[in-house]
Amino acid sequence: MKNLKQFMSFAAVARNNSFAAAARELALAPSSVAKSVARLESDLGVRLFHRTTRAVRLTAEGDALFAKCARVLEEIDSLELSTTRSAEAPSGTLRVGAPIGYGTRKIVPVLNRLLAAHPALKVDMRLTDERVHPVSEGLDAVIRIGSLDDSGLVARRFDHQHLVLCASPDYIKVHGALNAVEEVEGRSVILFRMPTSGRERPLEFVKGGEKIQLRPPSRFALSHGDAMVEAVLQGAGIAQVPEHMVTHHIREGTLVELLCECRPAPLPVSVLTPSARMMPPRVRSFIDALLDEKMLD
Repeated sequence: MKNLKQFMSFAAVARNNSFAAAARELALAPSSVAKSVARLESDLGVRLFHRTTRAVRLTAEGDALFAKCARVLEEIDSLELSTTRSAEAPSGTLRVGAPIGYGTRKIVPVLNRLLAAHPALKVDMRLTDERVHPVSEGLDAVIRIGSLDDSGLVARRFDHQHLVLCASPDYIKVHGALNAVEEVEGRSVILFRMPTSGRERPLEFVKGGEKIQLRPPSRFALSHGDAMVEAVLQGAGIAQVPEHMVTHHIREGTLVELLCECRPAPLPVSVLTPSARMMPPRVRSFIDALLDEKMLD
């Protein structure tokens, strides 16, 4: 007979890719978690995990089941939390990871308001452009920009990030404005070197409903968005950067957006947590604060 305990054990192992880590999350013995998962596999008549001495990974059947039961368990957790969250004030240390530029401009103000509202709360924020995993890094939540590939994490989208191609007025005065995407290849382009892969991120555009990626030759690659903006301000070339980094420069006229009609689709911005179950008030309050910002149009 399948029961909720079996599904809870299965979901915890799926999130953590580990029976031991799942046992710690559920405050159970590893053997108890392993037995619950084995019973569930027996009841369903399918193998849910590939097990080796070094790793635990979901099978195709396990991945399909996790997608279904994770939603159900999150709803159950939400019902449980709704009866207690008003009585529990956020406290302890909230550990958050975020990209440097976005975290500085968008997340720090949210955290500052949380600290003002909850005197018992502390914040430890890790700013890095590396793609960190909350479980392995001991974080409560991680802000992720772009596609999501961590199937064991719970994600909530709360914002999006536009990319804009820009140049300084002095650069445009010397080299002229751009009239078509094809003209990018002949310009001095400052590219972003992705810290995780070490590769240069291609420029992205949309023309006539078609997505276009360009990998122009470049003599200048930087791994930090603010450094790219500074290089553009100094007239070193053109660059495609997150809009929030250059909004005030464009408003003040120190930078000019190019090919605005060819902007690519915005990148999703999500907050990732290891689990929606047993979520501490400090984490729930952070997620609520992000959603309350109403950053999405």
